[in-house]
Amino acid sequence: MASSSSTFALKEVLGELDRGSYVTLLSKIIGEARHVQNNPPDLIPKEDRVARHVLDSLLPLSTSTGGGPLVVSHIAYAEGRGNVIVEYPGSDPARIISFVGCHMDVVTADPTDWEFDPFSLSVDGDKLRGRGTTDCLGHVALVTQLMRRLGETKPELKNTVVAVFIANEENSSVLGVGVDALVKDGLLDKLKAGPLFWIDTADKQPCIGTGGMIAWRLRATGKLFHSGLPHKAINPLELAMEAFKEIQLRFYMDFPPHPKEEVYGFATPSTMKPTQWSYPGGGINQIPAECTISGDVRLTPFYSVTDVVKKLEEYVDDINANIEKLGMRGPVSKYVLPDENLRGRLTITFDEAMTSGVACNLDSRGFRVLCKATEEVLGHVKPYSITGSLPLIRELQDEGFDVQTSGYGIMATYHARNEYCLFSDMCQGFQVFVSIISQLEADSN
Repeated sequence: MASSSSTFALKEVLGELDRGSYVTLLSKIIGEARHVQNNPPDLIPKEDRVARHVLDSLLPLSTSTGGGPLVVSHIAYAEGRGNVIVEYPGSDPARIISFVGCHMDVVTADPTDWEFDPFSLSVDGDKLRGRGTTDCLGHVALVTQLMRRLGETKPELKNTVVAVFIANEENSSVLGVGVDALVKDGLLDKLKAGPLFWIDTADKQPCIGTGGMIAWRLRATGKLFHSGLPHKAINPLELAMEAFKEIQLRFYMDFPPHPKEEVYGFATPSTMKPTQWSYPGGGINQIPAECTISGDVRLTPFYSVTDVVKKLEEYVDDINANIEKLGMRGPVSKYVLPDENLRGRLTITFDEAMTSGVACNLDSRGFRVLCKATEEVLGHVKPYSITGSLPLIRELQDEGFDVQTSGYGIMATYHARNEYCLFSDMCQGFQVFVSIISQLEADSN
């Protein structure tokens, strides 16, 4: 194996990201994007279609074929939906570095809304275009190239370097398929011995905080009646609007901006807002019997998702018990019809898939080396936090992993139409990975 006694030497050995090799692999992977859209029950991804390209690239350099040092495992918990774990063994079993979170599923894309085919890679100078280029198939190809270079050049490392490519990141309604199952089975336990870099964000800077997410539905039940006789109705639309205003006011009193949000650089504090309205239908001259407002809570990681759910239920119970005190909408607006023994009523329900936010450990080795590598490659480092959610990583943190997050796609195209990444950004990502490995090789701790 080639000797590499200094960080400079390791960078020389691994070199830079090769455009031809990267684009060729990414083209194959993006060609599978149509088949890995994750939106059950209509679209169930078959991540093995992506995994086979990862395996085709790495197995020739593996111990299983005798062609190299990589230890490659394919682990599936559902047919066609595998995960891939790749290890480049180091000499010290107590030292390990992992790159995790590169997921092999994507969000949906409607080709009629795009300016180019989302399901095939198109190259426009530095732009690499297609669904998954930013989130997250571009990273799958990037980390595959890193592991391939390690397998080809065989540098002597003290640290074992591990890459984990996962299934089922884009949907939390189906469990037991991706990283959650790997953790449950103990297949990632040894990664606790070193920093774990979750590679699934964007814009090249360390993402040190993410938000929790609670999807809620507030249903208001009233009494259907002719709109010309509003005094004989209980208008659920008015009830929902007034009740939600009260719920929001109480939410912001109980979950105000937290002092740590400034430390982590969160763009916004915790928020609760409506995003959808629905009602059963009817004529314009009918006051409907019910309606539903749906929305979400985005919660900074310094508050508990469980506490918020409990509070929201308490708000609704209190409003129902005191509905006569709720604000009205005009001289005949009312939520109680005493003569008919009718009361308007609210119910709130929540999606089962609730995500907790993450505040990365700013005192850890992982954070230190990620910041230094980013500054070294980009010339500056500016960690940021958002109340967008990254499912799964809070669970890893709670299990004892030192989770740090970064990514090299374009935030503006994340889950968006006309998604693309820049090859130059991916090159810098490759250099950051090499710097991380180099620093941890030189680290005596």
